Amino acid sequence: MSTQHAIVWIDHNQAHVIMFDKAHVQSERIKSRHTHAKAAGPDATYFHSVAQALIGVHEILVTGPANAKDEFRDHCAHHDKAVSQAIVAVIASDHPTDPQLVAMAKQYFLRVDKMLGSAPLR
Repeated sequence: MSTQHAIVWIDHNQAHVIMFDKAHVQSERIKSRHTHAKAAGPDATYFHSVAQALIGVHEILVTGPANAKDEFRDHCAHHDKAVSQAIVAVIASDHPTDPQLVAMAKQYFLRVDKMLGSAPLR
């Protein structure tokens, strides 16, 4: 699904990738193969799988509770450049539900769209 916006909630165990436009919402969960990824370091295969799910999205908000969100951004900057260019912000969040993630993203992108003079997302 190629969409304008996506939000990714990520930690070292799993990622919730939610892509949406005005009419559709599509979500996917991607799990890390490492059960103790934090101790082993970033799981590049896992991060690449998350990045692959985001191909074609124009604006991506990355969120999560700890370092994985920053490690994912850094991974994309070095290995998945198209996704890296689409990441507009990385912000901390606890463990919201998928509907809360969509609401958070819509609110964020509405503010950005207003600042840029783009058409608002509803």
